[in-house]
Amino acid sequence: MVYRKTWLAAGWLLIFLIAYLSLIPSPPAPMRFPHADKLEHLIAYALLMGWFCQIYAARRQRVYLALACIVFGGIIELVQGWSGYRTADWLDLLADSLGVALGWLLNTTSLQYFLTRLDARLASHHDR
Repeated sequence: MVYRKTWLAAGWLLIFLIAYLSLIPSPPAPMRFPHADKLEHLIAYALLMGWFCQIYAARRQRVYLALACIVFGGIIELVQGWSGYRTADWLDLLADSLGVALGWLLNTTSLQYFLTRLDARLASHHDR
């Protein structure tokens, strides 16, 4: 990948965005139905895992990545519990973990080539 550092930076930006939205006192609530936050957790962690699976394709790397994402979700829940203005919810951690599994699963489909194709397309336009 020509733009590997760019994709890694975007992934780290996603990590910081998830942490920020998880730790601010009043997060935005775009979805308005019961347990919408669980769906938001699932989507966020599926996106996070899916993004980094695009960069780290080896099975061993993905195992470590999955564990890191789940630990990240656990740390976020602990910090929320200690914050005094947010609460820790272990169902959120379950939703995070299911999102990690979904992100990995989606990277066994043709979606696993998204960044590779985008990278190639950007590189070919850059060379013109």
